Amino acid sequence: MPFLCDLIGFAILILGAWWTRKPGALTIVGLIATIINVALGTGIQFLGFLAASLFFDVYITVIGYRAFAKPAYTAVSMMIVAIASAAVAGALIGTLFMVGAPVLAQWGGVAGWAGLHMIGGVIGGIIGTTLVLALKKRRINVYSESPKINIKPKTVTK
Repeated sequence: MPFLCDLIGFAILILGAWWTRKPGALTIVGLIATIINVALGTGIQFLGFLAASLFFDVYITVIGYRAFAKPAYTAVSMMIVAIASAAVAGALIGTLFMVGAPVLAQWGGVAGWAGLHMIGGVIGGIIGTTLVLALKKRRINVYSESPKINIKPKTVTK
């Protein structure tokens, strides 16, 4: 099923976005995953994940990494971007790589295929968001969230 790889992929992209907070980082994750999968012979359709990673990267860069500031922002924004990115991947794969395949027609064409990927986006979004919120709850912070420590220098008396 197409949603199985999506649930892992989008959980990793959410975790990567939270951890790195760098434009381009998620595109590199998608590129590396695509190169590895193509090299292992799983198929060129993994280019759909690369497109989804690029979309995710652009989206999170535009809305800003402040999406991770509060749990509600994190949950809503990451679910939206995971589902939308999965739809991009599904539509691209359905359009470019599944043309004429009986399974595409069986699952409702390109829209159905995108919908199956969106299910993976929902599951991956839940997993990724839960991981980020759990790490934050346990006070595991990325460099930009680290609390500022205000240490006063000791005065030396003679």
